[in-house]
Amino acid sequence: MNRLMQNYKALAIGTVAVVVALLASIVIVPETHQAVVIRTGQPDRVFNRFRPDAPYGQTGAGINWRIPFVEQVQMIDRRVLDLDMERTQVLSNDQQRLQVDAYARYRIIDPVRLVERAGNERQLESQLLPILTSVVRQELGRRPFASLISAERGTAMANITKALDRQAREYGAQVLDVRIKAADLPEGRPLDAAFTRMETDRQEEAATIRAAGQRDAQIIQAKASADAAAIYAEAYGKDPEFYDFYRAMQSYRQTFLAGEGQSTMVLSEDSEYFRQFRGKK
Repeated sequence: MNRLMQNYKALAIGTVAVVVALLASIVIVPETHQAVVIRTGQPDRVFNRFRPDAPYGQTGAGINWRIPFVEQVQMIDRRVLDLDMERTQVLSNDQQRLQVDAYARYRIIDPVRLVERAGNERQLESQLLPILTSVVRQELGRRPFASLISAERGTAMANITKALDRQAREYGAQVLDVRIKAADLPEGRPLDAAFTRMETDRQEEAATIRAAGQRDAQIIQAKASADAAAIYAEAYGKDPEFYDFYRAMQSYRQTFLAGEGQSTMVLSEDSEYFRQFRGKK
């Protein structure tokens, strides 16, 4: 009886050991991660490796197997990740001190290289942050402050992205984009001086535009007066009597209607001014 009980006990222990070994062999890899299997300290294979052309559901996620107690599994995120740069001071090409806040978006495309070169995602971030800061300083240091608020900003961002991506590839990462969240002048006298300079520049520009407008207006008025004089001269040459009559009628209108019917004039009836009312003689 004791021997039978010992056999049952050994069988139960063996069953539990098999179940534990079986469970330890199962690796469940979610769609959002890629798993690196490490054997004797070296990466051996990857489950659910990132492939841009792999259709959803066929990437290798789900249940996978490993050798228990011999192989370790390290999960690596395969989603797009953010890298936030600390707010730092940058000296632009025109000697403007700027407070720049930027971020990068990247993903891990070679998890084996990541494990070999950086170890994990946290170590990768600590490696990329100083590189991002250095690249931003170098690129913006070659450009004036005005380029950051113009179309040239896109070119600067493209150059920063390429430079950061080139170095991130050494760690198995791909940089997708770099963007500047803010680029401000520091508070205090530099900012006040910049605002004063910008205000002065705008005032000078407005004065130049007004002067050009006045010059053009004078040119247009002079040309119109010359054209009117030429038309009057031509009309007078064609019919002097009609032109004289027309000018007299204009003079009468201005004289008698200027005061809205309340003007008073005392003139002799044979005055030259009223000769158009007397008719031809």
